[in-house]
Amino acid sequence: MTLRAQQGTQLSSPAPSGRTRGALSALAAEILWGVLPLYFVLLAPTGPFELVAWRIALAFAFCALLLTMTRTWRKVVEVLRRPRLRGLTVAAGVLIYANWQTYVIATLTGQVIEASLGYFISPLMTVLLGVIVLRERLRVLPWIAIGIAGVAVAVIVAGYGRVPWLALILAATFALYGLVKTTIGSAVDAVSGLTLESLWLLPVAVVQLIIVGTTSGLTLGHAGLAHTVLLLLAGAVTAVPLLLFAAGARRVPLTVIGLLQFVTPLLQFAIGVWVLGEPMTAERWIGFALVWASLALLTLDSVLTAKKGRPDATAHR
Repeated sequence: MTLRAQQGTQLSSPAPSGRTRGALSALAAEILWGVLPLYFVLLAPTGPFELVAWRIALAFAFCALLLTMTRTWRKVVEVLRRPRLRGLTVAAGVLIYANWQTYVIATLTGQVIEASLGYFISPLMTVLLGVIVLRERLRVLPWIAIGIAGVAVAVIVAGYGRVPWLALILAATFALYGLVKTTIGSAVDAVSGLTLESLWLLPVAVVQLIIVGTTSGLTLGHAGLAHTVLLLLAGAVTAVPLLLFAAGARRVPLTVIGLLQFVTPLLQFAIGVWVLGEPMTAERWIGFALVWASLALLTLDSVLTAKKGRPDATAHR
């Protein structure tokens, strides 16, 4: 999945045309992230560990090319000279690696619906992190939303007969990643951030490629021309939605961004159910309905807060 938490500082009063372009850019990013499961499925027989390794390496190459073309390597050097920022980018890299690897495993093992659940839960976990870590005070509606989400997870556990660990790991890693990116703030732009995060992960990618190569064998260049081209596009597939989202997030209100972020898990859910044919039991439907209800409450609270002009307790996302 994608790097949506990497929002830049928004303009205080963008022009209407700028807001429209920003909303369209953010929507395009959400749609691209939403259809990622189809892209990953097309990459069979590439396994999850090889795929994530190539994604890391090619994302770094893609960003390095962008930095070279725009002559902005100095921004990366400036971050490297600041120990605190450098450490935060390392933390962000570790978290996004855990998120990517979990998401790809879920997708390639027929658990796209559970992955979508993770991204539905993520905003609620983000709010909870705001309370625990940032000492934010929540109003009544967010607390009710979190309580409903807890009931939803319990219902889904009863339906699965097991804890939906993949969903919970995705939700936790993405929420924590967002917290780290919020701490970094506008000090690191989107391209420089992804460059450094993928740079720190390059040793992990190399190790994974070596292990896969000496066990099952690498698939790059051995599964046909179309497969090779698709796999080589992994860097662009990773970076382009991020850049679109970063451009959009600077031009539209946070409440609009919050609403658009439901597009990705909705598309993932639809693909899992109606394209990939994953089963949806009654317990799953009830659990998802409860999650959607909790998100509706959270969105309502965000909209009401924005209208009143008070600080939004979810704004740290």
